Amino acid sequence: MAEQSRTLAVLGPTNTGKTHYAIERMLGYRTGVIGLPLRLLAREVYDKIVALRGPSVVALVTGEERIVPPRAKYWVCTVEAMPEGMGADFLAVDEIQLCADPERGHVFTDRLLRMRGLRETQFLGSHTMRPTIAALVPGVEFISRERMSQLSYGGPKKISKMPARSAIVGFSVENVYAIAELLRRQKGGAAVVMGALSPRTRNAQVELYQNGDVDYLVATDAIGMGLNLDINHVAFSALSKFDGQRMRMLAPNELGQIAGRAGRGMSHGTFGVTGEARDLDPEVAQAIMDHRFAPIRKLEWRNSNLQFGTTSALITALEARPDDELLVRAREADDLGALKTLSAQPEIAERAIGGPAVRLLWDVCRIPDFRSISHGEHTGLLNTIFRDLHELGRVPDDWLARQVKRIDRTDGDIDTLSKRLAYIRTWTYVVQRKGWVDDENHWRGATRAVEDRLSDALHERLTQRFVDRRTSVLLRRLKQKEAMVAEVNENGDVTVEGEFVGRLEGFRFIQDKAAAGKEARTLQQASQSALAPHFHLKSDRFYNAPDTEIDFTEQGGLLWGKDAVGKLVAGADPLKPQVAAFVDEEAGPDVAQKVQRRLQHFIDRKIATLFEPLLNIQRDESLSGLARGFGFRLVEGFGILPRGEVADEVKALDQEARGALRKHGIRFGQFTIFMPLLLKPAPTRLRLVLWSLSNGLDEFPEAPPPGLVTVPSNDSVAKGFHTMSGYRAAGERAIRIDMLERLADMLRSEDSRGGFEAKADMLSITGMTLEQFATLMQGLGYKAERGEREKVKAVDKAIAEAPADAAAAAEDAAPDTAADIVETIADAGEAPIAADPAPEPEVPAEIPETAEAEVAPGETPEVAAPEIEVFYTFTWAPRANRARAERAAGGGGRDKPAKSGKPRGKPGKGKPRGAPQEKGAKSFSARPEKKDRIDPDNPFAAALMGLKTKG
Repeated sequence: MAEQSRTLAVLGPTNTGKTHYAIERMLGYRTGVIGLPLRLLAREVYDKIVALRGPSVVALVTGEERIVPPRAKYWVCTVEAMPEGMGADFLAVDEIQLCADPERGHVFTDRLLRMRGLRETQFLGSHTMRPTIAALVPGVEFISRERMSQLSYGGPKKISKMPARSAIVGFSVENVYAIAELLRRQKGGAAVVMGALSPRTRNAQVELYQNGDVDYLVATDAIGMGLNLDINHVAFSALSKFDGQRMRMLAPNELGQIAGRAGRGMSHGTFGVTGEARDLDPEVAQAIMDHRFAPIRKLEWRNSNLQFGTTSALITALEARPDDELLVRAREADDLGALKTLSAQPEIAERAIGGPAVRLLWDVCRIPDFRSISHGEHTGLLNTIFRDLHELGRVPDDWLARQVKRIDRTDGDIDTLSKRLAYIRTWTYVVQRKGWVDDENHWRGATRAVEDRLSDALHERLTQRFVDRRTSVLLRRLKQKEAMVAEVNENGDVTVEGEFVGRLEGFRFIQDKAAAGKEARTLQQASQSALAPHFHLKSDRFYNAPDTEIDFTEQGGLLWGKDAVGKLVAGADPLKPQVAAFVDEEAGPDVAQKVQRRLQHFIDRKIATLFEPLLNIQRDESLSGLARGFGFRLVEGFGILPRGEVADEVKALDQEARGALRKHGIRFGQFTIFMPLLLKPAPTRLRLVLWSLSNGLDEFPEAPPPGLVTVPSNDSVAKGFHTMSGYRAAGERAIRIDMLERLADMLRSEDSRGGFEAKADMLSITGMTLEQFATLMQGLGYKAERGEREKVKAVDKAIAEAPADAAAAAEDAAPDTAADIVETIADAGEAPIAADPAPEPEVPAEIPETAEAEVAPGETPEVAAPEIEVFYTFTWAPRANRARAERAAGGGGRDKPAKSGKPRGKPGKGKPRGAPQEKGAKSFSARPEKKDRIDPDNPFAAALMGLKTKG
């Protein structure tokens, strides 16, 4: 006697293990069929059973997917795709409460009333179905399942305050995208799950959430249909939805179905509201927590006893009314609407004659409108497919290939890819129908491949838009509390776990500026953890690096290669600055101390090398008295002192003291006391930095470009800048102090009272035009008078400048003796004035022969306009002009010239100051007077002594 079939209604709230129980029961039989409400859930259950029993005995049948091995024993299907008449031992229908759904309810009701397993049938769902199942299914047994965890109401929460492992539910694509975008900015990202996604895309998105890449899930109400995820909290962003015809409030049992996804297994869950959703009524919240909902009294129904004689008979059968008061006729579905539209078209009516043709037309009308386009466009496509199937017996390969090829593109944004996925689902559905295409295996594989490519592209776009992958990866690793690995490339780019997080500049981590909010905090935490070993290794390399790899900037910064690693700060001694290292606190005190020590070693050695002549003065124990004091004064001035500022000290130095100082390379110039070795570019650059530090300047002036004799004078710079840069301001230009001394030597032989013109050598050493030189001379205290004259030809000039006789020429050409070369520089630092020059000898008139080019006597010559040239006559300025020159030189931070007073020539010329003036004619010589006193430190001292002895 055959075992009697059992019919079970396994009812209970979510998280009771109903689906798991049904799978276990099915696998206990030889064959079985289970119907699930979503293609996504069907795929999930299929994968689970394949893992237990292998792919050779498990079939998957949905509207768009068909995997049927030859020896299939267990069939996992969507409810619409459940095969009839198989005679399986076990049959189950999940989420049976969907019998009341306005759109799909009639399909579930049909399975409830008509489908049975040979040995066991199970209907899985909510307690709300108990009364109707009891009334409609004779002999049914009820099994009640209790929830394994508690569900409690958490009230409203802002999205920014949403706890981790939360699912936020939206009821439109736009709402889902907006929430996901907000979560990306505030929480690092979210996975997106919607019923319209392909299983492949949905699974990839769920994996992001399940493996912890993101802590948030944004979904439609599709998650209420048995999708088992590790969710701790469910938040409703709205309490109403569009059901295809109108906006309506969600019923408490619908809210409970979704909220019940919080808390899996033995873990408790919470639910609440967010965004614009109002707070739940206490009664509704309590009902959801207690799983108490009003029972379902009416089920959607559509006649399954169809008549295929004519289209009108079929329509009449589909519109038949139920004869049970618990059943209500379902509203007109898309397939019935398409049937009515097509059957009214003459070309379709002519073909839809007879049972097979009417049945074919009905099968075509049942192609879902995955594209959600207009009713007219959808029926137009169905018209083409029906005519091809009726006339040709198949859908033409070339036409189908064109349709698929148009869709097989992975470019575009999320919306574009979603539309293409919806389009390919139409063709996936078509090729799954038996006998509709020539090569079913080819087309099923081809459309599936296109869907997979589009699914992968859509997952990638969703992830790019709604997931900050960097933040999610780092968050996951931080939670795991494992040591993270940081990599730093040659450009300083830092990646942690393969994600770019910022740049390492020296010993400071510069975080990616694109990060904000939680992302920025996550990057900081991850970077601190991962970079610690790098800081120690880098500090070791830096400590052992040669000085050639380290440098200072003109603003006092310290560089290692291209990276800033510290800066100079003023110390107690201007020549001993201190170092402030740029090291992140996270690197630790050991790294900071090591970097600081290395930088201090560098700058100490740099000063010792570049300022060695200056430091030797400090170390010279042989210097004493005034010489030692003056030497320290020079050290304080970094090797350069304007002579006017130390005139009294210079006067006080005797020749022995000066000689001792000259041994250190000190030059007593007419305008400046300086050490020529310290005028080189490298010491000058360092001197300006040290001087700026000691004077507390906010912005350090930069050294003039090396090699320039004059540079523009700048009124805005700090006082003393020109001196420290090795220049002296004179009018609009500043001249290098060593070149100024050479110019002073030339000026000493000129008649400063009577006036003189600039020589070519003067213009040459200054590198100036005549006009620029005139300005420079005015800045030095001279008066420059501009004049114009007829330009003298070179040959005439040579004649005019010829000596009176050969003896005079020989006398002028005679070289100076060594005694003539000795110079004693005036203490006041004033421009020299030579004695009045002797009158120039007359040039005897000579009558040259007439050249060929000259005009013969009696002829009228052609008179050319004389060529005019500009010249300047320079004289020492009177006191008023000189004071004005001093103000121009000293104002705005320029270096002041020497003390004012009557300009003099070289010492020893003329009478001493205060002596009575001689009357009568005076004769002056431009040649310096010979001196009896010989400086023993002069390099010509030995030669001079010999000459003096012979004399």
